[in-house]
Amino acid sequence: MEWIYLGFVIFLFILAVSDLWVGVSNDAVNFLNSAIGAKVARFRTIILVAATGVFLGAIMSNGMMDIARHGIFRPEQFAFKELMYIFLAVMVTDIILLDVFNSLGMPTSTTVSMVFELLGATFAISMIKMAGDDSGLGFADYMNTEKALSVIMAIFVSVAIAFVCGSLIQYIARLIFTFDFHKGLKWKIGIYGGIATTAIVYFMLFKGTKDLAFMTSDVKAWIESHTWMLLGGCLVFFTILMQVLYFLKVNVFKVIVLIGTFALAMAFAGNDLVNFIGVPLAGFSSYQDYMAAGGGDPSSHMMGVLNESASTPLIFLIAAGVVMVIALATSKKAHNVTKTEINLARQDEGDEMFGSSKVARSIVRCSNSTAQFVVNATPDRVKAWIDKRFDKSNLDIEDNAAYDVVRASVNLVVASLLIALGTSLKLPLSTTYVTFMVAMGTSLADRAWSRESAVFRITGVLSVIGGWFLTAAIAFICSFFVALLMYFGGTVVTVIIVIAGLAALIHSNITYKEKTDNTRGDKEFQEILKISDRSQVWKPFLKYVAENDKAFLDEMTAQYTAVTDGLMQENVKTLRRSMKELKNYKIKLKNLRKKETICLRMVDPATALEKSAWFHTAFNYMEQVYYSLRRICEPAYEHVDNNFSPIPDEYCKSFTAVRDELISTVSCLAMHFKDRNYEEMRAQEEALARLQGKFSDLRKVLTVDIQEKNLNLTVAYMYLNLVQESEQLCISLKHYARASRKLA
Repeated sequence: MEWIYLGFVIFLFILAVSDLWVGVSNDAVNFLNSAIGAKVARFRTIILVAATGVFLGAIMSNGMMDIARHGIFRPEQFAFKELMYIFLAVMVTDIILLDVFNSLGMPTSTTVSMVFELLGATFAISMIKMAGDDSGLGFADYMNTEKALSVIMAIFVSVAIAFVCGSLIQYIARLIFTFDFHKGLKWKIGIYGGIATTAIVYFMLFKGTKDLAFMTSDVKAWIESHTWMLLGGCLVFFTILMQVLYFLKVNVFKVIVLIGTFALAMAFAGNDLVNFIGVPLAGFSSYQDYMAAGGGDPSSHMMGVLNESASTPLIFLIAAGVVMVIALATSKKAHNVTKTEINLARQDEGDEMFGSSKVARSIVRCSNSTAQFVVNATPDRVKAWIDKRFDKSNLDIEDNAAYDVVRASVNLVVASLLIALGTSLKLPLSTTYVTFMVAMGTSLADRAWSRESAVFRITGVLSVIGGWFLTAAIAFICSFFVALLMYFGGTVVTVIIVIAGLAALIHSNITYKEKTDNTRGDKEFQEILKISDRSQVWKPFLKYVAENDKAFLDEMTAQYTAVTDGLMQENVKTLRRSMKELKNYKIKLKNLRKKETICLRMVDPATALEKSAWFHTAFNYMEQVYYSLRRICEPAYEHVDNNFSPIPDEYCKSFTAVRDELISTVSCLAMHFKDRNYEEMRAQEEALARLQGKFSDLRKVLTVDIQEKNLNLTVAYMYLNLVQESEQLCISLKHYARASRKLA
């Protein structure tokens, strides 16, 4: 019997490796974003700094995994078998849940996920025990619900405080340094660098290293009693050091950002390691105690031993550190999560990852009204001075960076101070919540959210915050049901669930890779943005536009075929699907125009001025093609959905013959776009003109039939709309091809 539970422990450690991998992928957002967003160094250098912090934090952690041992449940009330089901349910749920968030590029809290998974699984087993027990014990005897409540309260507090503090301090920093921060930096940078670095050291002392192995109670007591002396000495030392570095032509802001990145990475590994390996280690300790007692009945061996604190063997810490470093350096999902926050915080406009929401629109309207009131109440001289300090005409920013090093340093300093403050006040703050909301606050203060982008950025922030709260609910519910299945299904079902969880993780990574491989257009967009020489942008821009045109024509051809076949074959499912896809494509078309326009801005001004009219003309006709299809699909769907009479076969045959010619012509046109063979488009333009005439002839025949024959008018008008819009489709495609040819 013991070998089964040994297998469970091995499963727990396998799941721990997976959990470390997906957990680091998600939490990389905490310490990478500021350095990556400001381009303070090469990506490899940033990863190296962060990886060093992660590894040192991991191996020096004393491994006090009390929250997984007795922070949520009361172990003396549970048998070994019951706790093993709880631990397995938590780990399976955790890796799948975190991987889903990583795939979506959404940062979430590993602390919240673990706490609520433990709560869900414990609640399930406690409910079973209470149902079959006459001892009168209640949930309070089995569970420690105070921990969950403290986490929820910390979420509300940290989100609001981090956002407000980030906004306020960044506003002050920008007034001091301006966007052209190199001007007048001589006597500011030493003081700022000293304060910033001292704040980071304070963070490392009270948050990053408070649970490390060398931090004995005597060392902690000495640090606490000499805090102000230490901080004063650090302030003087680092102020002098940063001033000297400035005179040596070193970019002090970049130094601050790299130090902050190291500190956050070290704190993450040193303190959040419990979120990834705490549960497997608690399971290992349980198994050791069970075997030390001679095995026996796992249903009667109670686990009060978990009330004792236990230190993690060094080998486990080193192994965990190695896995975390490899995950940080190689995980594409980690890079995807960092991209979400950087996209929401970037200084300029670009491809917005999120759409618009009603709540975001209401917040923007309210904020605009409040801001206008403040502006009206501010004296003109003060407004002029503030506007001058926020003048972006001399914005000093690295090539392709999302924001400058001033904001990056503020992000790290404010996040470090808030986390240190929360720790000293015994608040269980989440590094994810604090770092993300500080970054959003600093971007708002930096006027990075224009009226054109604010609603999308706010929607993104609300989506991320909503994801945090959703994490708690999903973690609790999923872990609850997984624990129930394991308990009632026994060993066989438990093994199946664990294997299924690992298989789901592998499948998720495979599909994510395929999804990444299919985002070539976005990669080309990013590549164009990286070109610094404007004279070199035109050819890549034309290639990018041509590939988008090819993809658009392929999609429209497929939709036109599906809609017309759906109408003539009375297939309501096909028409419903096309309705949905065309409606969603509107957002894609809007984003495509925005991205192409951003690329056009980077083109040499003389070329852009000469060609921009044809670019906008081509896109306008592209939209006309799209709207013609919408005007065909919507009445067609309504006609078939209402079970109206079908279009007569003679009309269907006549229309299909011309339609197939149109599809063939558009397919040839799409291939010319792909090959960028613009001269060959003339033949297709002529073919479209002939097809326009054929559709016109079909319309004339129908008009005569309406006058002379007793036709069903509902059917006749449906067919008339189909023919007229197809004729308009030919006109729009013809002008679209001509404008694209002129653009090239």
